[in-house]
Amino acid sequence: MVLIGPPGAGKGTQASRIEEALLIGNLSTGALLRDAITSQSALGNRAKVLVEGGNFVPDDIMIALVLERINEADCANGFILDGFPRTLTQAEALDELMEERGSKIDAVIELTLNDDIVIERITGRFSCKDCDEGYHKAHKLPEIEGVCDVCGGTEFLQRADDNEAKIRTRLALYHEQTAPILPYYQQRGILVSVDGSKNLDNVTGQLKEVLSSVN
Repeated sequence: MVLIGPPGAGKGTQASRIEEALLIGNLSTGALLRDAITSQSALGNRAKVLVEGGNFVPDDIMIALVLERINEADCANGFILDGFPRTLTQAEALDELMEERGSKIDAVIELTLNDDIVIERITGRFSCKDCDEGYHKAHKLPEIEGVCDVCGGTEFLQRADDNEAKIRTRLALYHEQTAPILPYYQQRGILVSVDGSKNLDNVTGQLKEVLSSVN
């Protein structure tokens, strides 16, 4: 399955929940990019400049990272793609990869979210430096101020591109480049829209209903 939606729609959170429920691979392109950047590989260094500028990463980099990831063992019985494809070129490349594997994409789920809610969600989020547990200034603060609930860490980080100006750049790119691929999947009858503004459990329930209808 593919999860599509603007930044801040909850794709990563929902992908993790579905991964746990179905025991399939979770391909977060954000995580793939962060790992590549940390490794300081040639692809990672190219991606770093673009990510820190709030821009999307070129198709050739993303396709190469995804191809490498879907060949890992945990994807043998299926996987969730979070953040890919983001362009029509990527969508077509994904279809080619699936065809080579003798497989196909069963469902494409669009998490819809108003731009103003996107900005509020993203500018308020931060994470523990040690374990990467996520928090939000308005919706999820640590139980003890300044102390991570999970690991007890006391240092927190906010992504460099989680500010309003860069979020608006990312939203503009989403509307320009990613939203146009929705008709591509709609014509194939595998696109379903889910309201991403609902609470986490509600959205998860809707996703499970969609997946139960294709399995």
